[in-house]
Amino acid sequence: MRRLLIFLKYPTPGRVKTRLAASIGAEAACKVSRAFAELTLAHMGTFRDETLLCVAPPAACSRIREWLGETWRLHPQRGRTLGDRLAEATDRAFSDGANQAVVIGTDSPWLTANDVTAAFEALQDHDVVLGPTQDGGYYLIGLAQPQPALFHDISWSTSSVYAQTLARADRLGLRAQSLQEGYDVDRIEDVERFLGRETPHA
Repeated sequence: MRRLLIFLKYPTPGRVKTRLAASIGAEAACKVSRAFAELTLAHMGTFRDETLLCVAPPAACSRIREWLGETWRLHPQRGRTLGDRLAEATDRAFSDGANQAVVIGTDSPWLTANDVTAAFEALQDHDVVLGPTQDGGYYLIGLAQPQPALFHDISWSTSSVYAQTLARADRLGLRAQSLQEGYDVDRIEDVERFLGRETPHA
């Protein structure tokens, strides 16, 4: 069984897209965040039955149901750091019977179902799959089995996240595969790039 985990933060002005808000204001940035989340879910509709929305903050579950309806399964994010939350969510997926788990967020609205399918296919003969971003992070991570140690000792929200994760996978003896390079839409120039539909790897 495959499991797609979509990390989703409830769009609240001042708490989402803060770098974008510096250019267009908190309310407008919040609307962009909401639109990107909806677009991501539309792109991933083919995986609906295999998807779990990992939501933050946990108390927002009821508001997210009001927003997105009852058809998506929700799971509150748990953990202090992003690494803690990724480890908990992927461990939960495997404990529920998954044999592959892919995690994405809603900051890469150019991501398509074909990209996620490619990640699942890569997991057939790799332990870890990563979709690197041009800022040094990653837009996707996939696992063939639980790997909580993979998320330890990572400098989250820095330009070294992808490199550190690859190095950690190597130290753990894991076979890793990287997908095409992409980007997160965090700043006004990223929005302009996305609206111009520049290809992710350009």
